[in-house]
Amino acid sequence: MFRAMRNQLHRRLLDVFSLTLLLCAAAWADSPPSIPAAAPSVDDALYTMGLNIGQQLHQSSVSAKVPMNRVEQGIKDGLAGKKLLPTDQMRLQAFLRSSAEQAAINNAAAAREFLKRNAAAAGVTTTPSGLEYKVIEAGDANLSPPRPTDLVTVKFRGTLMDGTELDSSSKPGTASTLQANGVMKAWTQALASMKPGARWQLFVPPELGYGQTTRADVPGGSLLIYDLQLLSVAAAPLPPGAGTTSP
Repeated sequence: MFRAMRNQLHRRLLDVFSLTLLLCAAAWADSPPSIPAAAPSVDDALYTMGLNIGQQLHQSSVSAKVPMNRVEQGIKDGLAGKKLLPTDQMRLQAFLRSSAEQAAINNAAAAREFLKRNAAAAGVTTTPSGLEYKVIEAGDANLSPPRPTDLVTVKFRGTLMDGTELDSSSKPGTASTLQANGVMKAWTQALASMKPGARWQLFVPPELGYGQTTRADVPGGSLLIYDLQLLSVAAAPLPPGAGTTSP
């Protein structure tokens, strides 16, 4: 009996995979990863499909609202040959969009409460734009802050309000040299006042960060906390032909 069930899973594998892709298409922001050279076992493939569904639901801020019996019933119906209708896909997209929008509203409210409390903390400065920062190291007093078009080399670590790391210059392949005005608004504002060697802690309201839109690892409306250190500043190279005169 177990072998027969396993054979049925083999036959239905492509159907389940197609169903999974339809579910995840509404929430995917990035391209799916490349297919590994070696084909996975059925057990591994099915687990990966389930993990994929869970991951996309989590990123769409619906992780606390998922009755697993309904997910299981949907998979069983798909295995039995039931097809998704266009109206099903429309309802799914509407649900994911509504969940993400409500989560962004809740996150933004939590961000406002955090910033209100944090503004009264020792050493915290609030700018007119709403950015809050704390100077950890002042930097070299004899040097000037970067100009908007300068290239800055930085070390940084960013987290969500709950401490979840979202970005870090210590990750392999993470760029740490960038243009001062080519980053999020909060960074641009902070860098304009930081001198080389300075290290600041930034408390970034959503409107100066990623806004209400959910990104890969950043739910919409999230407050961001960055440890930002300015290591060096260099003038951006001139474009080809700039600074020369015609004969």
